[in-house]
Amino acid sequence: MTQLTMLAVFAHPDDESFGLGGTLALYAQRGYDTYYVCATRGEAGSADEEHLKGYKDTAEMRTDELMRAAKVLGLKEVFFLGYRDSGMPGMDANKHPEAQINHPIEEVAGRVVRYIRELKPEVVLTFDPIGGYKHPDHIHIQRATTLAFERADDASFHPEAGSPFKPRALYYHVFPRWFLKWMTRLMPLFGKDPRKWGRNGDIDLTELIADFPVHVSVDIRPVAEVKRKAGEQHASQGGIQMRRGLMGFITKVFGEREDYMRAYPPVNGSFGKKRDLFDGI
Repeated sequence: MTQLTMLAVFAHPDDESFGLGGTLALYAQRGYDTYYVCATRGEAGSADEEHLKGYKDTAEMRTDELMRAAKVLGLKEVFFLGYRDSGMPGMDANKHPEAQINHPIEEVAGRVVRYIRELKPEVVLTFDPIGGYKHPDHIHIQRATTLAFERADDASFHPEAGSPFKPRALYYHVFPRWFLKWMTRLMPLFGKDPRKWGRNGDIDLTELIADFPVHVSVDIRPVAEVKRKAGEQHASQGGIQMRRGLMGFITKVFGEREDYMRAYPPVNGSFGKKRDLFDGI
C-alpha cells in the first residue's frame, strides 16, 4: 500500500493546534505521514513573564511549545521557513526587515515549494484567502502556498528547490459561518465584545463572516482530547484557558469538526460534501 502524505503550511506556532489540530491528529493516527511547515516562530506574540522563564526569548519559547504540541498530535516532522512574525496590522513588528510580509510572495513560495517537492504530499493544507482572521502573516503564507502548489510541477519555478512534483489536492482551512455567528451572539452573554476577540483583543469577529464553501468536513470527535492536549502546550497563547469559559463552551458544544474548502482540483456544481480530505483525489 502506498504511504499517503499530508503537508500543512501555516504561519505560527499554535496554528497547527488551535486551527486544524484535530485533522492532523486524526490522519496521523490513521498512519498517514503528516508534516507541518511553519513560516515564523511567533516572535511578535505576547506572553506573560511566567511563561518566558527558562527561555532566552519569545521565539525560543513558542518553538518549544510547537515541538511539544507536534509530539502530541503525532506529526512526523516540523519545518521552519525562517521568517519573522509580522504581528497584527499596525504593530512595530510589521516594519522588521525579516518579517514575512516584507518578503515577496514568490520568494516565500520558493521556500514552500522545496518542501512540496521533497516530501511529495498528496494533500496540502493552508489558510483560507483572508487568513482566518485577517492576520497579515496568515494571508501572506496562504498566497505563497497557493502559488507554490500551482507551480510545484513547473521546472522553471525555483529550479534550485528540487524536481517538479504535483500534489493531488489543495485545501483551505475555513472558519464556518455558523461558528462565527454563534461566537458573535454568545460573546456578549459572557461579557465579551466580539469586536475585541483574541488574547490581545485585536480581532473583530464581526468582520470575518466570509461565505467560503465547505467541501470537506472532517469529524474530529475521535481525537478531540488529543487536540485539546496539543492546544494546552501553547500555554503562553492561552491554550489552557481555552478549555474554560466561553471558548471552552463553544469548543465542547460545536467543535466536533474541522472544515475545508477545496481549491484544487476545481469543484463543480455537483460536488457533494465529503468527510475525507483524500476522497476523490
